[in-house]
Amino acid sequence: MSETVTAKLVYFTPPADGSRPYTLINTPSDPNIPRQNYKSEEHDVLIENIRGKEGSVSLDTAGYQFFRRPSAHKGFTDKAAIEAEYYKECIELVKELTGASRAVVFDHTVRRHNPEDKEDTPEKRQPVPRVHVDQTPSSARRRVEMHLPSEDVPHLLQRRFQIINLWRPISVPAFDWPLALCDYRSINYQGDLVPTALRYPDRDGETFGVKFNPDHKWKYVKGMTPEEFVLIKCYDSQEDGKTALLTPHTAFQDPTTPKDAPLRQSIEVRLLVFYD
Repeated sequence: MSETVTAKLVYFTPPADGSRPYTLINTPSDPNIPRQNYKSEEHDVLIENIRGKEGSVSLDTAGYQFFRRPSAHKGFTDKAAIEAEYYKECIELVKELTGASRAVVFDHTVRRHNPEDKEDTPEKRQPVPRVHVDQTPSSARRRVEMHLPSEDVPHLLQRRFQIINLWRPISVPAFDWPLALCDYRSINYQGDLVPTALRYPDRDGETFGVKFNPDHKWKYVKGMTPEEFVLIKCYDSQEDGKTALLTPHTAFQDPTTPKDAPLRQSIEVRLLVFYD
C-alpha cells in the first residue's frame, strides 16, 4: 500500500541582487568572499511512498526508474576496487536497461551518514538535504568534452546522450535520510531551474538550483535495500517535448523512519550514456 508523508525539503532561493548564483568548492576560505551567494528555504511537501508500484514511473516519463539487481561488489570501502569492479557492473546495467550503445563512468560518491560530522567534506560525504539537479545542458556537454577522447566528441554530441546516476544503498536498507525524486512532468523547466556555478580552484562546474513550486510531485521507495537501485536522469539531449530531461532530487528526513534504523550508506555512480 502506498503512503504519503509530510517532510521539509530545502529549496533554492536566487540572489536578491540578480547576480549569478555560485558555490565555492575546495577553495581556500576568504572572509571577504562568501562560500555561496544564494539562500535556501524549507517547505513542507507531500512525498508519496511508491513501494509496490515502482512501475508507475520510468526514465523517459518521470525522469527516474527503480530496479532490483544485487551487486557482486559488496564492500564499497576501497576506491580502486569500486572503480575496477563496480564501474563495470554499472556500465553493463545501464546499457542493458536503457538500450544505450555506450556508457562511460566519470565519477562516484560514497555517502555514509554520521550525525557527528556537521559538514559534508570530500573525505566524509553526507546525504545532501537540498533539492538540486546535478547537471545543466552546458555542464553536461562539458562532461563529454572532459571525459571522452577529443576525436569522438563532435560525433557524440550530434547524437542523443544522457547523464544518468545509478544510486544504490550499501549494506543496510535506506530508511535513514532516504532519497526523494521529483516527477519531471510536475516541474516548470523554464521557471523552476536556476543554473548555479560550482567554482573549483581549477575550473567551473554548473548545477541547477531548484525553486519551490507547489505543483511538484515527490516520490520515494521506503527502505530501499542494497539489492535495489534507482536510475536518476540528470540530463537528456532529446528535447522533443515528450521526454523527461532531468530529475530534481534530495535526501530528506522521513518522519516515519524507525528510531533504531541504521544510518544511511549509499553509492551513486555517474555515467555518460550514448545512443547510436
